Amino acid sequence: MKDTVLWQRLEGLGVFSAALIYFAYLDSGFPIWVSVLFFFAPDLSFAAYSAGPKIGALVYNLVHVYALGAILLVAGLLTADPAMAGIGALMLAHTGFDRALGYGLKTTQGFKHTHLGDL
Repeated sequence: MKDTVLWQRLEGLGVFSAALIYFAYLDSGFPIWVSVLFFFAPDLSFAAYSAGPKIGALVYNLVHVYALGAILLVAGLLTADPAMAGIGALMLAHTGFDRALGYGLKTTQGFKHTHLGDL
């Protein structure tokens, strides 16, 4: 494994851990089963690959960047909306989890081609 990939995977593990700890601290009010659904919801974006690899990669990457979760988390904190902040934290956790497992942002070559290498 290349050093840069190892660092990105370790970074993902750190983001995953920090976001889950923050989510637990946040008290979003979600029951555990709803939290699990929100955690895995970004993976539904793989369905966009039915429209082809370009559209699939675009949609998948839009919901699997750290920025989207961070924006929702900050917006939730600024507006005192614990549900929005909780969803943001769970999205950050999901993206970190994916990175830790080696699932990177997708290229237009297809689902198995990522910025971390081929799956």
